[in-house]
Amino acid sequence: MIGEVVGMVVATALGWGDVATIALAVALAFLFGYALTSLPLFRAGLSLAAILPIALAADTISIAIMELIDNGFILLVPGAMEAGLGDLRFWLPLLGGFVIAWPFAFAVNKAMIRRGKGHAVVHDYH
Repeated sequence: MIGEVVGMVVATALGWGDVATIALAVALAFLFGYALTSLPLFRAGLSLAAILPIALAADTISIAIMELIDNGFILLVPGAMEAGLGDLRFWLPLLGGFVIAWPFAFAVNKAMIRRGKGHAVVHDYH
């Protein structure tokens, strides 16, 4: 979520087009997601080689779900991608996309945790 918002804000402030804006938002969403998952694993003393598969398994599906749904929603709202940072037409669809996407990502994460996968593995190192 942090990366998505940062990407949308930066690209909008720079006046980028829809495709570039979404590309930056998606890239930063994955970067921030993996980084935030990796922090406790680094603190636990794991190597980067050990962290990468854990972070990828824990976050890839849920971030992809969030990005697909929230960016799709933003694209469906007329004028949302053209709105400026001071306009509610920018912020409300962004928030609305998160609200719509969250239950789906939560359900996937919950199912993975029940199976001892995803964030269940990360939590073993806390």
